Amino acid sequence: MSFLSETDSMHLALEANTLRQLVIKMLARAGSGHTAGPLGMADIFAALYFLILVHKPEDPLWEDRDRLILSNGHIVPIRYVAMARAGYFPLEELETYRMLGSRLQGHPERTRLLGLETTSGPLGEGLSQAIGIALGARMDAKDFRTYCLMSDGEHQCGSTWEAVMFAGKEKLSNLTAVVDRNTIQISGHTEDIMPLEPLRDKYEAFGWNVLLTDGHNIELFCESIEQAKLEIEKPTVIIASTISGKGVEAIEGDFTWHGKAPTPEEASTWIAELEKARAHIATI
Repeated sequence: MSFLSETDSMHLALEANTLRQLVIKMLARAGSGHTAGPLGMADIFAALYFLILVHKPEDPLWEDRDRLILSNGHIVPIRYVAMARAGYFPLEELETYRMLGSRLQGHPERTRLLGLETTSGPLGEGLSQAIGIALGARMDAKDFRTYCLMSDGEHQCGSTWEAVMFAGKEKLSNLTAVVDRNTIQISGHTEDIMPLEPLRDKYEAFGWNVLLTDGHNIELFCESIEQAKLEIEKPTVIIASTISGKGVEAIEGDFTWHGKAPTPEEASTWIAELEKARAHIATI
């Protein structure tokens, strides 16, 4: 039985397409920022903000909201556009991205924008922060869930594995980590720079429930989230296979686009490509 209705699947696919277009426009306008990761995570962010998360955009500090920790803060453009689309702030504010004094900085700053749970940028810190929140929720008998989005490259940080060990020891079943397994980082491919595999076996060795999914199949991702909710004795990590730059064929899987923004001319070409994809989605 399908987890999502055809209507929901189409709605989320179209939303992911919209998010990609907004990211491209925002980066081209700013002339700087990270492109590859945000485009690769658009499907997951569409699922999170428009189906999975228990949250109230009109009340960002609502006590019972789910917490979303963005450990890989450099992909925050996709979070900004998802938050704007969800109603956290006006879409027009996206035009201020990376401007002096803007709430929308190149890496997220918690005190600037309600709806951001943490300030991030330096990799390898988010999982520890998420663990503290999840442990606090358990101590306070709160039912909200904590989600931590992580890059695969930050698994080269020792602090990440200290956090993995601690969460396994504490059996934090209210914690779900999502690893953006796009196999690239700023200077090349992860398996060339510092191999991570067998990543699944490592998490399992530290007491985690491990799920593998296609990060561009929204239905499968949502099914993984539901499976994570059923686990009551372990934290869950969803290792989501993604393609950096997804949706723009010319840059898909190209690590050189990790931290580079498109020119206005490139942005125009890319958006036209996404518009064609959008038309196809609507006919499925």
